[in-house]
Amino acid sequence: MGRSFRIRFTIRTTKGFEPLCDFYIGSNPDTALSIFAQMEGHDQAGEADILQLDFMELGDGLPVNLKIKHCTLPQLTANCRTITKEVFKYRNLTEDWEHYFTT
Repeated sequence: MGRSFRIRFTIRTTKGFEPLCDFYIGSNPDTALSIFAQMEGHDQAGEADILQLDFMELGDGLPVNLKIKHCTLPQLTANCRTITKEVFKYRNLTEDWEHYFTT
């Protein structure tokens, strides 16, 4: 099994951070990192932060967190919009989209 990239949204609960949803970004590391770089938020966690974005690589089924950002609810909304737009663009407007999103 090859490697793939995901952006996981997590929410702080009384049990700690728990997954909210995952976005499959594809298997191209440059494309995946480019999309994550567009995410709104900040690198340093604040005590009031309850939303977190994890940039993850899965290789042989094992997840590895590569980067983390913390965000507000309005930023989370903007990030969902950005991910959807960018994945749509790479899958539909790039001639060799299969290169970016092979499974």
